Amino acid sequence: METVELPDCVSVITLGDRQIYLVGTAHVSKESVEDVRKTVAQVKPDTICVELCASRHKTLTQKDVWRKMDIFKVIKEKKATLLLAQLIMSAFYRRLGEKLGVQPGAEMLEGVALAADTDARLVLADRDIQITLKRVWGYLGFRTKMKLAYHLLVGILTREEIDAGMIETLKEKEQLESIMAEFAKHFPEIKERLIDERDVFLAQKIREAGGKTIVAIVGAGHCEGIRKQIHQDQSLDELNIVPAKSSFSVLMKWGFPLLIVFLIAYGFILKGSDHTWENIWIWFLVNGVLSAIGTIIALGHPAAVLSAFLGAPFTSLNPLIAAGWVAGAVQAFVKRPTVEDFEDLPNAIGSVRGFWTNPATRVLLVVCLANLGSVLGTYISAGIIVGRTL
Repeated sequence: METVELPDCVSVITLGDRQIYLVGTAHVSKESVEDVRKTVAQVKPDTICVELCASRHKTLTQKDVWRKMDIFKVIKEKKATLLLAQLIMSAFYRRLGEKLGVQPGAEMLEGVALAADTDARLVLADRDIQITLKRVWGYLGFRTKMKLAYHLLVGILTREEIDAGMIETLKEKEQLESIMAEFAKHFPEIKERLIDERDVFLAQKIREAGGKTIVAIVGAGHCEGIRKQIHQDQSLDELNIVPAKSSFSVLMKWGFPLLIVFLIAYGFILKGSDHTWENIWIWFLVNGVLSAIGTIIALGHPAAVLSAFLGAPFTSLNPLIAAGWVAGAVQAFVKRPTVEDFEDLPNAIGSVRGFWTNPATRVLLVVCLANLGSVLGTYISAGIIVGRTL
């Protein structure tokens, strides 16, 4: 029998009469691309599984995917924040890739290409990224959300030098265990949704993949979890559920505006019309000014700034609409991104300046920062009104 020489990053799993070759990779590593190439050449698999979902596969393989984006649809479907988070993470990987001279996800693309070249079956084994992000975000408390947002921003703003040697070191078991333990300590809820759940998902998809010989290309951080889970046949239905809003959040969503209206009316009965008008002005000015400031920070068009200022006091009382959606729609209308702007997104997100200068990402920033200003304005003005009235 011919001896199979595999890269060190490959672990072999026997599952019944099938052999699974698990290739642990780094997503910005030339060596990982070569590891994938060598493994496929050696084992000649019937099936190649890659750690991609359909949308990420489309983004990596279809160069014109950005030009087809409908920015108004993104705003209407309330996906601006999720898209901005994806772009920030993409920017981090892109900058690493440029420094190391390799396209982020190149080892996954190599797996996709080899599946076509060798007539192996291609399996997209990862959970949809939108579901993953919604589950991560939906189960977080407010403080953890703010902490995560901070770290996402640091990811794009940091200029720490990272070389190829450091990337390869991260594939080593001891280094990975240390990093994962540190991550779990600071963000246990995020690790559960982002890592542990996807370990289960990837393991089950690999289990379900056809063929006697399977090469599975996954991030090195998933290898240990997949090895633990792959011998158990598990349902993935629960892992695909987007968390519903809690009863408390729904109550706050509708109850808070009603409370403000009640306080203003109560102030009128208790202290007269002058006091009521002062409360109304406080509500309008604090909400409007802070939402407008958020839009200005996003370098929004004056029309978008004005719409944020005028809209925030009203949208804060209507749970079905947000100031950022109004300001973002106005920004997109007066400074509508062109096809070239969308095509340039991969380049624009490579720098902080690009996020603010590209018209498409500027719309997303207007939505997010106008909403943030409006939220702050709501709580600050409500606190002032409560203090003056009760």
